[in-house]
Amino acid sequence: MGHEPGAIWTAYATHAATAIRWQQHLGAWGAALPGASEAALEHLRQSRKAYARLDRSVLLAMLAGERAAAMAGWAGEPQPVGLQIGSSRGATGLWEQYYGQYTAGEPLPPQVSPLTTAGNLATHTAQHLGLTGLVSDSSITCSTALHAVANAVVWLESGRYDRFLAGGAEAPLTPFTVAQMKALKIYASDEAAAYPNRALEADKTANTMVLGEGSALFALATNAPQPLALIKGMGYAREATPTLTAVSAQGDGIRQAMAQAWQEAGQPPVDVVICHSPGTVRGDASERNAIRQVFGENIPSLASNKWKLGHTLGASGGLSLELALLLLQHQTWVPVPYLPPAEAPQKISNVLVNALGFGGNAVSLLVGL
Repeated sequence: MGHEPGAIWTAYATHAATAIRWQQHLGAWGAALPGASEAALEHLRQSRKAYARLDRSVLLAMLAGERAAAMAGWAGEPQPVGLQIGSSRGATGLWEQYYGQYTAGEPLPPQVSPLTTAGNLATHTAQHLGLTGLVSDSSITCSTALHAVANAVVWLESGRYDRFLAGGAEAPLTPFTVAQMKALKIYASDEAAAYPNRALEADKTANTMVLGEGSALFALATNAPQPLALIKGMGYAREATPTLTAVSAQGDGIRQAMAQAWQEAGQPPVDVVICHSPGTVRGDASERNAIRQVFGENIPSLASNKWKLGHTLGASGGLSLELALLLLQHQTWVPVPYLPPAEAPQKISNVLVNALGFGGNAVSLLVGL
């Protein structure tokens, strides 16, 4: 989608276009960075000698952190800033590369262990930005980015910090990661599909999940002078179902998370729900059922970006939150082209953002003006 706000919104505003392409090296669909963002990532990689050996997920986190700090006006300031970054898979590209060397009988370099730990994402981002506050990584599968934001809010509310960077990064377009998704039989397989990931489509008969790569970090503050939006409510819950992906038919976990976030915000009118819906038959239906249980007949407009940029695993909730901010800022609806035309919200004042990951970990954030 891009790494500059203007380019990202242009990509969203080009309603019918999807970033998902057939990836020959994977033999599968995937959504990779566009050319300009790939160039920015490569520029960052070459900016310091030590960066050349970092995993792609780490560089994505560093680039997103750099952009967020600059947009907030925090770059180069001495005040302590906390940092929490999440990733579902971490340094998967390097891990697969080094494991391939190991199985081939090649000697491993000494940096294998340090550069494949989950802590890479936050520590290198903090070093790159010169942050002096608490630095933390987390992983709670596909709800990781929103978990990081929720944790940052608690740190801010505690009074220990006035500023916090939080979000997620993921670079899952690797052979083993794609193979894992295919083994679950949830990956899109139609090589001729115009829209390979058909998130939110109610009557699909096949799973259509597609992986994408990306990163989103947010500058959170207790007294921001010109905030893009306010976090009005947070909710979190966990599914109790024993299935592999922990998705219940009625979406119990995401229902509880949505209800909690909505209640904490004072139950204002919700204009849009940005769904987690990954494009699977069971997952999408489960979330729709949960939304009906929370809102009854007054269901808000439903949105998704996974048909456009794929499922970015641990970064997905962050990129959904970014879409929420863009909708609030531009007051323009982004329709899903393969769904029946739906009435666009007259005004977008409150947006509920959902994320749900393996293990049934659900998070909802209600953000608004």
